[in-house]
Amino acid sequence: MDGHYDAIVIGMGPGGEVAASRLAAQGKRVAVVERELVGGECAYWACIPSKTLLRPPEARAGAAGVAGLSAPQPDWQAMRAYRDTMIRHLDDSGQVDGYRNQGVAVVKGSGRITGRDPWRVEAEDAVLTADHVIVATGSAPIRPPVPGLDEVTVWTNREATTLNEIPGRAVVIGGSAVGVELGQFLARMGTRVTLLQRGPFLMNREDPRIGALTTDLLARDGVDVRTGSEPRRFYRDGTDSVVELDDGARIAADVVLLATGRRPRTEGLGLEEAGIEVGARGLAVDERCRVAEGLWAVGDVTGVALFTHVAKYQGRVAADNILGRDRVADYAGVPRVVFSDPEIAVVGLTEGQARDQGLDFVTAEVDLAAMLARPWTYATEPEGRMGVLADRERGVLIGAWAVAPLAGEVIHTAALAVREAIPVGRLADGIAQFPTYNEGYLLAVEALNL
Repeated sequence: MDGHYDAIVIGMGPGGEVAASRLAAQGKRVAVVERELVGGECAYWACIPSKTLLRPPEARAGAAGVAGLSAPQPDWQAMRAYRDTMIRHLDDSGQVDGYRNQGVAVVKGSGRITGRDPWRVEAEDAVLTADHVIVATGSAPIRPPVPGLDEVTVWTNREATTLNEIPGRAVVIGGSAVGVELGQFLARMGTRVTLLQRGPFLMNREDPRIGALTTDLLARDGVDVRTGSEPRRFYRDGTDSVVELDDGARIAADVVLLATGRRPRTEGLGLEEAGIEVGARGLAVDERCRVAEGLWAVGDVTGVALFTHVAKYQGRVAADNILGRDRVADYAGVPRVVFSDPEIAVVGLTEGQARDQGLDFVTAEVDLAAMLARPWTYATEPEGRMGVLADRERGVLIGAWAVAPLAGEVIHTAALAVREAIPVGRLADGIAQFPTYNEGYLLAVEALNL
């Protein structure tokens, strides 16, 4: 495998895969380096297994709420078996063979940049050089610096999404997407779940209204949500993993699930030695996903937005620039979805962000069950809220959210409106399919007092 390539991709998660495939499809000579599994975190320990596991409890709850149906009985062994199929039994040999069949050189091992002009990458016994290197090494879970954490049974998303047995008790640390999704899943599978959130509300990067609705949906599944609460120390008491809180309260559990965020994975890449500055938030990239001449970065390692869809987008941008197609990244209108039941979907600015930017904005919120037909055809006790945020001066949508069934699909209407700055008047003149949840945007936009 030694030799010179047009491009070397270090890290084959979604962003790396998109970039490598795009370049190879255009006849470029490509080498890829992956220290774990080709497909990355998303394919094996995050998006794919978590959404696969979330679906059966969601379907069961949905069936119970549909006229004439009763809730099906869960079959954990069958759910687990299908999860294992979806994550390929943690075996990437098929992916490796697929890339090699396309003429891509695949090196399994930790890649390290050891030179530039041309770029030089060493991995295992291979020594590779290239005109371009794309760093796509992703991120790793953050372990909070709390005493005793090493003494208790700790899960990150990896242990939680590849679990073999459902624990009886779990303490979830963190109330954003991972904590909400996995907390609800465990609760619906019979685990007694306590969720701790340091801040005053869940989903703390979004508006407090969304946090309140999230608390309600978790509470309905029996999750004990404690906001304004954080662990002071952990300790082992027999077989129990005990969490002592800052107010002195103690919670005994079988597992402690960390959902405390992620950090860009930049260690061991030789970047500093190659003269590349590495910040606490990862590799700084320009609008073309370029770090330096011939060096590119995509995905979580950039710290721009730690989402699979952003990584894939950046992979397209970086590859196109390497191919000579001048392309600039635009992060307006990136949707943010939590696949809870009901789903939580957000795009654009929050009210707090709009206020901090000094914008003159107006908001509206609608009760979908009170105003639409679709929720009543979907469930006998329907629910759903939707909100929009508009810039009064420009007359365009700058944010939107929904907590409702299918919100992760519906949010793309608002995402397109935010990205393209479609005038609110034009949105109000739209014709939505009847009956759909998407009709809610028309009602919400009409409720704006511009």
